[in-house]
Amino acid sequence: MHTATTESITLLKADELGRIEHVRRDGVSLIRRDIGAARWWARWFARRAAAREARALAKLEGVDGVPRLLAWNGHVLERSYMAGQPMQLGKPMDPAYYRAALRLLAVLHRHGIVHNDLAKEPNWLVREDGTPGLVDFQIAWTRGRRGPLFRLLAREDLRHLLKHKRTYAPERLSARQRAMLARPAAHSRLWRATGKRLYKLIARRIFGYWDNEGQGRIRR
Repeated sequence: MHTATTESITLLKADELGRIEHVRRDGVSLIRRDIGAARWWARWFARRAAAREARALAKLEGVDGVPRLLAWNGHVLERSYMAGQPMQLGKPMDPAYYRAALRLLAVLHRHGIVHNDLAKEPNWLVREDGTPGLVDFQIAWTRGRRGPLFRLLAREDLRHLLKHKRTYAPERLSARQRAMLARPAAHSRLWRATGKRLYKLIARRIFGYWDNEGQGRIRR
């Protein structure tokens, strides 16, 4: 005799790219991304982004500090839930948090993964034990090849972490870290001067995103 599955759902976000839900299934928490709820014109992009996230999480299986991939069928992605607060609420000031975050980034990069979206504070978690966590791998680099572009993007992952450290624990920045913040890569300077304005326009007007929030809007 089969026992019926019990499931409760809390909507976290619904926008042009679909729905993100906090699901409790038989007492276990998980996060579900439903691409089927995306607008028709954004569905291709939403599916590509979810597939990229699934690929990144699969490559990072067993790494502490990132979610586990539970399921991906081309329409719905499920990942494990990590308890904690987004950085803008947790406001990490303990230097141990940043040391652990540096180690976590090093592990990602050794696996051939670059996150590519670490400027957004909600993508950094302060977990219940005070350690860092990373979520939202939709635009991650997953090719694995470590050529010049990989190294540039990996450096930007690091610079975004140091920017957050400058916000919450500036006195803990080393001289080398301050020097790195003072010398952004050439492609980063070009991005700020050109593409970032277009990105902000699209993110804010179409998807309802804001740089430091990144949460989007609830679509009615």
